[in-house]
Amino acid sequence: DLLDPERLIQCPFNKHHQIRASRFPYHLVKCKENNPEIAKTLATCPFNARHLVPRADLRHHIINCSSRAFVEQDVVSGSFESPQEQVKNGSTWQAPPCDEDWES
Repeated sequence: DLLDPERLIQCPFNKHHQIRASRFPYHLVKCKENNPEIAKTLATCPFNARHLVPRADLRHHIINCSSRAFVEQDVVSGSFESPQEQVKNGSTWQAPPCDEDWES
């Protein structure tokens, strides 16, 4: 059910806003602009930018964040490389062979 784009999520800026999951990131941007004072009191989760929590609760949220497991799994499996490693290792992408001869 977490991947259901139609499920409703409560806005952290206005408790009366119930937003479809598919529209939630866009709503966060607009609602943050419309509520700058509330935005100052909230912190963004380092594992999921859709998680905005009171600054005082951020440490507790980080420990218990459901998105943390996904990030840690990527790091443990080695699928994450820093930008420096990506440049050092080079790209494995190769252009497909081209049969076109523009001169002929």
